[in-house]
Amino acid sequence: MILQSTFLFIGTTEIMFILLIVVMVFGADKVPDIAKGLGKGMRTLKDATNDLKSEITKSADKNGINTSEYTKTFTEEVKKVKDEVEDAVGSVKRKM
Repeated sequence: MILQSTFLFIGTTEIMFILLIVVMVFGADKVPDIAKGLGKGMRTLKDATNDLKSEITKSADKNGINTSEYTKTFTEEVKKVKDEVEDAVGSVKRKM
């Protein structure tokens, strides 16, 4: 069995097909502009997320809330869910 690397559950073949469709629809000269716009949008989203995180942290510190406890609890819960999902997916993969 050959294992392919995947990105967001999309294989290499699917990515190549999507890129082919994008080039056919928008043309090769427009693809860099589209990628540049997507990159700027992703950067703006990341900056907004970081600003939101810093505001929440400042507000929590100002009000005397210990965020490390909540972060630790949240991380533990996420790990539990991740392990459960991996167990379920692992049994499905073995059956295939």
